[in-house]
Amino acid sequence: MITSLIVAQIILPLALIAWLAIAPPHNLLGITIQAFVTAIALFAIARIGLWIFPPWWTPYVYGLLLAIAVAIGRRRPKPIPRMPSSWLGWIAIVGFVAFGVFARNEAVRSWAGQFPPPIPAFDLAFPLRDGEYLILNGGSDLRINAHLKTLDESVPRFRAYRGQSYGADIVKIDRFGWRAKGIVPSDLAAYQIYGEPVFAPCTGKILQAIDGLPDMQIPQIDAVNRSGNHVILLCGNADVLLAHFRSQSLSVQSGIDVRVGERLAEVGNSGASDEPHLHIHAQRPGSSTTPFSGDPLLMRFDGRFLIRSDRVTMP
Repeated sequence: MITSLIVAQIILPLALIAWLAIAPPHNLLGITIQAFVTAIALFAIARIGLWIFPPWWTPYVYGLLLAIAVAIGRRRPKPIPRMPSSWLGWIAIVGFVAFGVFARNEAVRSWAGQFPPPIPAFDLAFPLRDGEYLILNGGSDLRINAHLKTLDESVPRFRAYRGQSYGADIVKIDRFGWRAKGIVPSDLAAYQIYGEPVFAPCTGKILQAIDGLPDMQIPQIDAVNRSGNHVILLCGNADVLLAHFRSQSLSVQSGIDVRVGERLAEVGNSGASDEPHLHIHAQRPGSSTTPFSGDPLLMRFDGRFLIRSDRVTMP
C-alpha cells in the first residue's frame, strides 16, 4: 500500500508541477489548460489521498509549489503564440482536457462525500482523548471512505458487513502530522495511537466483548476474525462497534452497562488491521449469526460528520 501512496501522493503531484514549471506547452492556450488541469488534479489528490504518508499538510505544500510554477511561467520573457502551431500541440491540449475531465469527476465526487446522505444519523462522543487524531476513512463517497464498498449488494461476502458502510478509521498524529516513527515501522509501539485508551462514545449495554486475540505483526492481518478484539455497545436502538483493540486490554465484559466516557479498552492491531488504528461504526442491530449486517447509520461526533483527512483535537 505504501508504494501506491508514494506514487499517487508524491511522485504524481510533483511530476505535474515540475512539468508545468520546466516544460510547459509553447502556446498560451496550452499553458492555461495545463495549469487549470494540474490544479484540479491536485485538489482531487488532496481529497482522495490517504495522508498517513506523507502527512496531512502536504497538499498545502503542493498548492504553494503550483503557485510558484505558474509565477515562473508568467515571467518568461519570450512572447509565445496564443494557439498551438502544430498538430502535436493540439494533441497535447486534447490529452490535457481528457485528463482534466477525469480529474474533475474525481474531485467533484470526493468533495460531495463531505455531505451526509439522507439516512438516520447517530450522535456519539469522540471515543479518544489527549491529542490530535486524523480520520483515515469517513464520508459518504467510496473515494474517501473504503467501507462504503460493503453497500454493494452484488458481492455476497459484503452483506455480512453492511453495517460498517459509514464507519470511520482513526489514527493519532503528533504536532508535525506524523502518525508513526518511520514510514511503515514494524514495531507497533512506534505508532502514536497504539495503546491509547478508548472510551465509550455513548451510554448503553455491552452486547459483546471479545478479547484475547493477538495483535497482528505488520503487514499481516487476521482475515478470519476481522474485527479482532472488539466491543459491540447497544445504545438506544443502535449498535456501535469499536474494533482492533490491543490484546488483553478490555476493561468491560458482555452484559454490563456503561456510561459515556467510561474506559473500554486500548487501541491495538488485532483483526484485519493494516496498522494500529481504531475502527468505529454505528448500525441497526444485525442478526445473531451476522452481527454486522444491520442497516448502516451515519455518525456525528459532537455534531460533526467526519470525513477523510479531518482532524480532531481532544483535550
